[in-house]
Amino acid sequence: MGAYPRCASLRAGVFFLLALIVWASFAMGIARQSSFGAEGEEPAAAADGGAPAEGGEPKQTKSYFRYVVESSGFIGFVILCLSIYFVATVARMFFELREQMVMPPETVGECERLIQEQNVRGLYEFVQGDDCYLSRVLTVGITELPNGLAHARDAMERVGEAETIDMEKKISMLAVLGTLGPMIGLLGTLKGMIASFSVIAMSDVQLKASQVAGGISEALMLTFEGVALSVPSIYFYALFRNRVSHLSVNTMLAADQVLRHIAQTGRQAKHAGAPVAVARPLP
Repeated sequence: MGAYPRCASLRAGVFFLLALIVWASFAMGIARQSSFGAEGEEPAAAADGGAPAEGGEPKQTKSYFRYVVESSGFIGFVILCLSIYFVATVARMFFELREQMVMPPETVGECERLIQEQNVRGLYEFVQGDDCYLSRVLTVGITELPNGLAHARDAMERVGEAETIDMEKKISMLAVLGTLGPMIGLLGTLKGMIASFSVIAMSDVQLKASQVAGGISEALMLTFEGVALSVPSIYFYALFRNRVSHLSVNTMLAADQVLRHIAQTGRQAKHAGAPVAVARPLP
């Protein structure tokens, strides 16, 4: 049982690294495209006679990628880190929240084979050595089956609820990101608006439009980044929550079916006068 948390932590680290690589490649692609666009504008400016700025100095152009980075600042960096975590979490949940992970076909097939052979002891040893959702539920159910089918079902339901809570805990950060994204964007909005109005309040001469527009642009950019993080986070949280409910119900139904087959096999063996192999916890 100790290997399962270690494997989950390793998978989380791998998916976070992959998300970081994807984001870095995406940013490098945008930066390269922006630099190519800036280089392509230079000949056009030269063809127009290289119109200088008002001060007689040549007008300097700035790539869009650099503009976004400078406008975002530290708050944008925080949103970027949260975005990388979001991508890693979504990719990991798509991998883990599958029927093949909570109820592997080989586990189901082996359980069906052992039930057909009426090998309850072998079934118990098999599910006890396995580490999927279905096996953990069945281990408790078979252990409590000598106390009655109803008692075994109650025990399985308790374990199933704990497993469901554990899966929902993995996706809970998506809901946090969905709420936190606009709040961080709002913080950047306030920062940008304060910067713009500070220029207006402290200026004794004619205002420059670039100084005022810079703060407003920063405010709108950070608001956009926060909302862009929040919207997909809310969507994927709802998607994975429905998937968790679906997987939990299907797994509990499959475990209950296996438990009923075991109870039926025990009743048939008892009526036939054959000894019944009762599953007890191994020492």
